[in-house]
Amino acid sequence: MPKNNPIPQPTILISENWDDYELLDSGAGAKLERFGNYTFVRPEPQAMWQPTFSEKVWNGAHAHFQGSDDEDTGSKWEFRKKVPEQWQMHYKDISFWAEATPFRHMGIFPEHGCQWDWMSQQIKNAARPIRVLNLFAYTGLSTLALAQAGAQVTHVDASKKIISWARDNQVLSKLEERPIRWIIDDALKFTQREARRGSKYDALVIDPPKFGRGPKGEIWKLHESLPILLNTCKDILSDKPLFVVLTTYAVKASALSLHYLLEELTSRYDGEIIVGEMALREKSAGRLLSTAAFGRWQARYVSK
Repeated sequence: MPKNNPIPQPTILISENWDDYELLDSGAGAKLERFGNYTFVRPEPQAMWQPTFSEKVWNGAHAHFQGSDDEDTGSKWEFRKKVPEQWQMHYKDISFWAEATPFRHMGIFPEHGCQWDWMSQQIKNAARPIRVLNLFAYTGLSTLALAQAGAQVTHVDASKKIISWARDNQVLSKLEERPIRWIIDDALKFTQREARRGSKYDALVIDPPKFGRGPKGEIWKLHESLPILLNTCKDILSDKPLFVVLTTYAVKASALSLHYLLEELTSRYDGEIIVGEMALREKSAGRLLSTAAFGRWQARYVSK
């Protein structure tokens, strides 16, 4: 093994600063969670062990998601207690709406809390204007954390409904005056246009799905499309980038894969890469539930 190519050492990031969210228990292919005042059971293939809490506790959840973990199977919620269509939740100073969507998600990925904290601190430490491109930006919690910290954020998502949800979260968080540009577009096509226009960004946040469609039917397949996107991202990084955060929920996209992708993207800059897994800690037995692989590049220099 060449000395200049050390073996990456995976890191585990745990989001533990939540008040409005808890991973109560997990096991037997499912997880029991609290979102605000409501509890839910959702599929979780990673939880191959046995649950700690009793069957009675699990059955007492407000709603159970019935069916496969695959979003395209027509699975649905079984509501056993009344749950509002939307309810407010908070993470530190950010407020947002949660809801039980038909795709088993709540509009929140709680494991990203540790990333929001880290990115916010990087923005504050930079002591200069920072432009951030947030791709596949979903309901905007990363965007709001970045904007609250002082960044100028371009938020890109293919869904008009999701962008509307994100803007409602902006209002709820009282961040309407912060510089956020909302873009409904295919992430790859938008990035390619930004490269042609000569647009530059100091930080990138990329959280792609395994499969998706753009607003004009564009097809996204992670293992085919992500390398193309990151190659385009080389052309939009500024001369002095601050960070790149990349996460993926695709089982076959390992932390090692993300390391080498980030290495290619940032090869002309001085910085360091960490990769690993994002996880949540159970309240029941303290086990860590891995939710996603992540890669993070950070500049070594200190901005002045």
